[in-house]
Amino acid sequence: MRYRLDDIATFLQVVDSGSISAAARRLNLSKSVVSKRVSDLEAALGGALLQRSTRRVLPTDRGLAFYERGRSILRQLDEAAEEVAEGDGDLRGALRVAAPMSFGTLYLGPVLFDFARRHPRLALTLDLDDRMVDLAAQGYDLAIRITRPRDSALIARRLAASRRVVCASPGYAAATGLPRSLAELPRHEAIGSAEAPSTWLWQFEPFAAGGPPRSVAMRSRITVNNGEAARDAAIAGLGLTVLPTFIVADALREGRLLPVALDAEPVADVIHALYPQTRHLSRRVRALIDHLAESCGEAAPWEQGLSFAPAERRVS
Repeated sequence: MRYRLDDIATFLQVVDSGSISAAARRLNLSKSVVSKRVSDLEAALGGALLQRSTRRVLPTDRGLAFYERGRSILRQLDEAAEEVAEGDGDLRGALRVAAPMSFGTLYLGPVLFDFARRHPRLALTLDLDDRMVDLAAQGYDLAIRITRPRDSALIARRLAASRRVVCASPGYAAATGLPRSLAELPRHEAIGSAEAPSTWLWQFEPFAAGGPPRSVAMRSRITVNNGEAARDAAIAGLGLTVLPTFIVADALREGRLLPVALDAEPVADVIHALYPQTRHLSRRVRALIDHLAESCGEAAPWEQGLSFAPAERRVS
């Protein structure tokens, strides 16, 4: 039986990507090369590894078993190579990072690319998608999530708070006025999110520490599935929105949006770096997490120049 590591790595990428075309784009190879590598591997192993269709490929039972073992073995080989190479002090190897779309494009991308520039022997893959990925099964080294960690199989390191703010355009404020309390919020149109279950119930800090958040039911004529689209709909004067400050910071600084002064703050999320529990966390992953934590600092850098008066001092 003869096979090549490149063939195995390509097969793993096809399974991760869900199609030959997507794997070819990620590997920067032609579809014909990717297809041939998988076919060569199937011939070497003596059986089909993939079920092919016009739109998607899925692993066969044999292919899934080989995928799970192959992913683990290649990761161990990669870790072994890194340990041997650690003596020269250089970071090398592959890093796969998953992150939400808006945070990735507005803030995370430049931070990661600066890290890649400092370490030219690293191969970085950044996948931006708002869906939750299975880090271990899909071969990711790290994921950035803006939520509260739920998966006990993952280790989380807090990077920063993700504050949220209710805001509206100056035009909307002039036409309808702005609410000054949670009780007034339901009288206003809201920009809804198709992705977030909290769209219809905006959550605000509790009356007392440790208590349940206060929820306000909002109605939405405009519904979108992306934070930047929600921001733009609010800028267009179509209603109120509640969004993370990293999405609306520039619009607030430039006066295209106004913060809405209420008697309570929206419940904040937390930005975490998550990684699978393994016996050995690679040096490059540790270095990247430290770089991300340093870039966030004590105060979120995207909030520089923004100030929000405490809620209890905003209501007259």
